[in-house]
Amino acid sequence: MAVSRGCLCCVKYLMFVFNLVFWLGGCGLFGVGVWLSFTQSKFSSLPLSFPSLSAANLLLVAGGVTMVTGFLGCLGALKEQRCLLMTFFVILLLLFLIEVTLILILSIYHRELDQKAKDGLIQSMKNYKTNKHLQVSWDNMQTIFKCCGVSNHTDWYNNMGIDQHPESCCRQDLGRCHRWEEPCYEKAKEFILSNLTSVLGFGVCLGIVQILALAFSMLMYCQILRAEKYLD
Repeated sequence: MAVSRGCLCCVKYLMFVFNLVFWLGGCGLFGVGVWLSFTQSKFSSLPLSFPSLSAANLLLVAGGVTMVTGFLGCLGALKEQRCLLMTFFVILLLLFLIEVTLILILSIYHRELDQKAKDGLIQSMKNYKTNKHLQVSWDNMQTIFKCCGVSNHTDWYNNMGIDQHPESCCRQDLGRCHRWEEPCYEKAKEFILSNLTSVLGFGVCLGIVQILALAFSMLMYCQILRAEKYLD
């Protein structure tokens, strides 16, 4: 019995440490999501499929769920309650499966998702003149990213029926209008990819911690069950 209790204590504290790391990782993801949300606030009226906005929302949700799950795991380890441990195991397993599914979907259907996001942005161009908030978001995006249109400047002519693009397409340091040639969608994707490279590496490490937390939670559950049967 003493050996079994010693094993249980060892697993308990190992699980607590892994879940503490997991919880801190969730805080990190949530923090990056908040940072992205603040940096993208100048064009928050654009469709949510816009890469910068969708990445910020995804990190906020993932970080929040990870924080709650990590806290539940820490509590289950300290209290040594089978109910909490099983709840933690099920939630964490579902979270892990959702993450793997999202990675597969993004890998397989990235072209379709890109096209859907572009279509949403092009559709929003039609409301440029009537929606003041959308107009400000478009102007801010084109000024900040130094770009014009979704794929190119002709998007404005095709979708608004006008013979010129907005002034935000023009380079500000020249007397007459010389438009930016870069497409806004690609510039936004470059911005996200350049900032999320380290986040992806961090996500891989967090995934390893998730697998270890799953293993330790099930091991601890079995140890507690064995101890309860011995006492009975």
